[in-house]
Formats: sequence, C-alpha cells, structure tokens
Amino acid sequence: MIGALAGDIIGSVYEWNNIKTKEFPLFREDCFFTDDSILTVALADTILTGTPYTENLKEFARLYPGGGYGGSFMAWAISGDDRPYNSWGNGAAMRISPAGWACRDLETVLSQAKEFTGITHNHPEGIKGGQATAAAVLLARRGEPKAAIRKYIEEEFGYDLGRTVDEIRPGYSFNESCQETVPEALIAFLESSDFEDAIRTAVSLGGDTDTLACITGAVAEAFYGGVGEEIEEKVYSFLDVRLARITREFRAKYCAG
Repeated sequence: MIGALAGDIIGSVYEWNNIKTKEFPLFREDCFFTDDSILTVALADTILTGTPYTENLKEFARLYPGGGYGGSFMAWAISGDDRPYNSWGNGAAMRISPAGWACRDLETVLSQAKEFTGITHNHPEGIKGGQATAAAVLLARRGEPKAAIRKYIEEEFGYDLGRTVDEIRPGYSFNESCQETVPEALIAFLESSDFEDAIRTAVSLGGDTDTLACITGAVAEAFYGGVGEEIEEKVYSFLDVRLARITREFRAKYCAG
C-alpha cells in the first residue's frame, strides 16, 4: 500500500497545476499527504485492529481535518449519521488498496471491497471503482501478466482499457468520478515500465493527479514488487508518526515478500 501513498504525495502538488509531462521532480519540498493517504491508512488500521471502518473514517477525518476531503465526505464524517450517501466519486478507489493486499482470492477481495466502499460510496459506479482497484492489486501481487489484468478488469467491470496514455492526455481534465479516474489510472499502470514510470505517467495525464497516481501506485507496487528503497524512505519522511506506524505494521503483516 505504500505505492498508493507515494502516488498521493507525489501527485499532491500537481492537482491544481497539471503539467502534462513525465519530466518533473518526483518529490518536491511542498509535497504533502492528502485524504487519499489518510483514508488508505484508516482502512489498513481497520484490517489490522478490527475497528469498524465507519468509525475509523470518522476518527481519521477528525484527526486530520485539513486532508482535503470532498464536501460530501466531510459532511458525512462530522455528522451523527452513518448511512452512505450514494457517491460515485473516486474516493472509493483511492483508499481501497489495503484490501487488495489483505485478501487472498478474488471472491473475497470483491466482497471486502464492496463492504468497505459501500460505507460511503454505495452508488454502483462507486462500488465498481473500489472493486476494480482492489482486484487489480490482488491480481498484480499474484504475478498475473498485464494482459490478464487488463482482460479481467475489462470483462468484469466494463472499463475501456484499450486507449493509450497519449490518446487520453490531451483532452483529459479534472474529474472526481470513478468512471473517469479508475480506467485512466489503470491504463497508466499498464503502459508503465517500472514503479516510478507508472507514477510519472499517471501524473502526466493531468486531472485529479493525487488520486490518479494513488490508484496507479497501488497497482504498480503490487506488480513490480515494491516502490524502491529511495521512494519508500521519502514517503515515510512525509508521513507523521501515526500514519507511518500503521503503514509499517500493515506492510509487515500483509506485504512482506
């Protein structure tokens, strides 16, 4: 899951300043973790401790009020109402990667992704985005080739992964939906040559860069067997003590080897 955090942090400074190129400083001093990382770690903590995810989502939003959450999520987080709000936003996919690491088979990962996503994003497109991302992480860490991952996601979820990055990039702009974020993020992974190239490719698309790169990074880490020591160290340098501790504990239990 550290690949998701890396993508979020690297993409954080380009969300409102899209660059449309793969040539940029990977980590700038003004990079920061956003709600993508916060809520991903909240799910990792839920899987580690058994704390209900609804409780953790609200608690982590309280602990990190400046995370840049969507308006609907924040209204839900500070309310006394735990009912989902029918969202199809890409927040469903940005935070789900720990499920792809903790589950051992597709049936379980689809079930768990639906459960964790549906707490807030119970719109069918929200559920689909969460399931597709978690399934891609599972398939990638199992060593499935990119062609098999592409085929499964297209057939199971109906996403068009046949486009190229060069076709997407010119006209792609900010979009908060799963249906126009998850396919693009997965295409960036499919065209990549290694983890760093995957992140650079995702950021180069423009749009909601932290979330795009978060989703891409989650799958790329699983496929390429890690993020590299230098990137890993940089990610931890941006996290606070709590987020770093939970991330290390989760990775030691579910991502080792």
